[in-house]
Amino acid sequence: MPVPRSVSPAQTPIEVAGTQQKKPYQVAGGLRALREVAGYGLRHSGLGNTLKTFHAINQTNGFDCQSCAWPNPDGERSFAEFCENGFKAVTYEVTKKRVDAEFFQQHSVADLGTRSDYWLGEQGRLTEPMLLRPGGTHYEPIGWDEAFQLLARELRSLGSPHEAVFYTSGRTSNEAAFLWQLFVRAFGTNNLPDCSNMCHESTSVALPPMLGIGKGCVRLSDFEKADAIFIIGQNPGTNHPRMLTALQQAKARGCRVVSVNPLPEVGTERFKNPQDLLHPTRLPRFFLGGGTPLSDLWLPVMINGDLAFFTGLMKEMLEAEDRRPGTVFDRGFIRHHTEGFEALVAQLRASAWNDIIADSGLTREQIRAAAQIAMESHRIIACWCMGVTQHHNAVATIQQIVNFLLLGGHIGRPGAGPCPVRGHSNVQGDRTMGIWENPRPEFLDRLRAEFGFEPPRQPGFDTVEAIRAMNDGRAHVFIAMGGNFLSATSDTEFTAAGLRRCRLTAHVATKLNRSHVVTGGTALILPCLGRTEIDRQATGEQFVTVEDSMGVISSSRGHLTPCSAQLLSEPAIVAGLAKATLGPKSPLDWEAHVANYDRIRDRIEAVVPGFPAFNDRIREGTFYLPNPPRDERRFATPSGKAVFRPAPLSRAAIEPGQYLLTTIRSHDQFNTSIYGLDDRYRGIYNGRRVVFLNPEDIAAAGLMQGQLVDLTSHFNGRTRRAAQFMVAPYAIPRRCAAAYFPEANVLVPIDSVAEGSNCPTSKSIPITIAPSAEQRPQV
Repeated sequence: MPVPRSVSPAQTPIEVAGTQQKKPYQVAGGLRALREVAGYGLRHSGLGNTLKTFHAINQTNGFDCQSCAWPNPDGERSFAEFCENGFKAVTYEVTKKRVDAEFFQQHSVADLGTRSDYWLGEQGRLTEPMLLRPGGTHYEPIGWDEAFQLLARELRSLGSPHEAVFYTSGRTSNEAAFLWQLFVRAFGTNNLPDCSNMCHESTSVALPPMLGIGKGCVRLSDFEKADAIFIIGQNPGTNHPRMLTALQQAKARGCRVVSVNPLPEVGTERFKNPQDLLHPTRLPRFFLGGGTPLSDLWLPVMINGDLAFFTGLMKEMLEAEDRRPGTVFDRGFIRHHTEGFEALVAQLRASAWNDIIADSGLTREQIRAAAQIAMESHRIIACWCMGVTQHHNAVATIQQIVNFLLLGGHIGRPGAGPCPVRGHSNVQGDRTMGIWENPRPEFLDRLRAEFGFEPPRQPGFDTVEAIRAMNDGRAHVFIAMGGNFLSATSDTEFTAAGLRRCRLTAHVATKLNRSHVVTGGTALILPCLGRTEIDRQATGEQFVTVEDSMGVISSSRGHLTPCSAQLLSEPAIVAGLAKATLGPKSPLDWEAHVANYDRIRDRIEAVVPGFPAFNDRIREGTFYLPNPPRDERRFATPSGKAVFRPAPLSRAAIEPGQYLLTTIRSHDQFNTSIYGLDDRYRGIYNGRRVVFLNPEDIAAAGLMQGQLVDLTSHFNGRTRRAAQFMVAPYAIPRRCAAAYFPEANVLVPIDSVAEGSNCPTSKSIPITIAPSAEQRPQV
């Protein structure tokens, strides 16, 4: 087998020799998903751990899945309340393999830098704290107390607290996140970048001026009542597979589903639900049927064509309203609950159809078909994900989606509302707990009242600004509470350079990842308990809580013996670092709160709105956080009304000869965790360096299927290059392209961000494509 060619330790090595493109699977789920679950579980965690975990995933007395933030049913839950990718996420954590001191003796940091992301994750669970000394070649063991003292000395030696960056991953529990932000603010900074900055920050910026809340306004039960569901820039079959069950049930009632996405995705086309095996009456449907067709209408918008599409959709509706006044728009809702309607109407009338069609890549007939579904539906849910949030005009696009919902009164009505689908299990809970670089003054006031110190008021660094600060010498210490910061962020080489310029980098983690091999002068790996593992503290076994995409608070309790006696829980790691760093200035008895997490929840109740009687309520079951737009049609805007926000047409510009690239996940992946090298839903096997292109574009460029090409991004006169991607024909609009992340993240410029949210534009990158000098040998 050819040796992989390394590009740099910051990027996964080039491995293309065995990559193949075959016919994609035509149905999501089915027996293949069951075989994948069984095979992956037995190979990685063994029969015993597989049996111990599968019945506890997403159960009331079990643990919350580590992957996506799709909610659990409000009522009775299935015996197997998980999907293929969720089970892989769990098994990935409960693997029998271990990464211990002996492993690090055998593998230098330089050696680890030549390994793929897939290989790094496959090595197993981290078992003990590890230290890379200045100038060292290998990590070596370090005790917890020594590690905390080392971190504390570095933090206290800084010229200002603002020279430290404290990153947070979306898998962190509410309890750990609350303690984390409390420690960081007691230390004296708001430098709390998190994964929200990279995914749904555009949502968090777009919604509050219109609705007075930065979250979605639906419950899972609303999917049982919707007449139409619009899925925009989202691939639920891979990224949120349990959503397919809700769509299947909605379809059975006659709900119509509109998919707005540049790529056709099998998860929104046809679904065979493995849960049917648990119901004898559904067995014939599972074994004899071809699966449930989900999408009634697929709209293959050009990449970043969503704003133009929704402008056209509403313009069609406006023209119908003009012909039949009072029959299309919900005039009563608009009159009593909104403001700014006239400005939106003026903007729609001024938008030219030629521009709408050119920018969206759709025909007038396709837009009219979508408008017809909308006008025939009394209850509409609009779902979106990072295919919407990671463009330069993402905030405006989301606001145009909300404009569409407001026209029909589709907020505060059962079966209707905006539904941003968060990508990580507790990313929304982190923000609720105060993980935010720009906190509201009233939150800081409550912290001051509860803990007796003055929190910093100066806005901190978000993710993009933190990367810039590390590069230009404004930040010298980087500490990550979970995640794989280097691989998750944009502009990979620039991010790596910033991390290398730090005096110290430290990562709380369960598995080895690329962020551990591109380090500051000193580096620490701090291994923590996983969601699946028993968290035993001084007063007994503890549980934590999380918040899903729909504002539901659930408990999570591990069932397995920890894989190492040296693991600490995330709250215990925060407490150890805080006690060592703050000393007598500490606003909290950290040890007492870690001894009993109920005490942490009492403090959350005192500071965070929506958590009265937190400990009592969470022991009774799940509960919803308040959501005034959804529950009362009450909007916390200056006028007390929902606000229409007109959005002029705009789209990412590309020059002649360029393509607009979007980054995507493979099916065997969750965020930066790579479970395998196949993407059966798109027909890609044994590889990830693939670029999907329209067949006509391939022919016009003189390329061939399977040929290796180099991708070069262009922004503000600068270029970035990613070498050797295999050409894969796909049904994607012309002059559009798609490639997997994190391999393609090196192409995303650090300065290319969404207006208003500073979210990286990972879904609209102008690139050129050229044949690679090095080609694969013919087989």
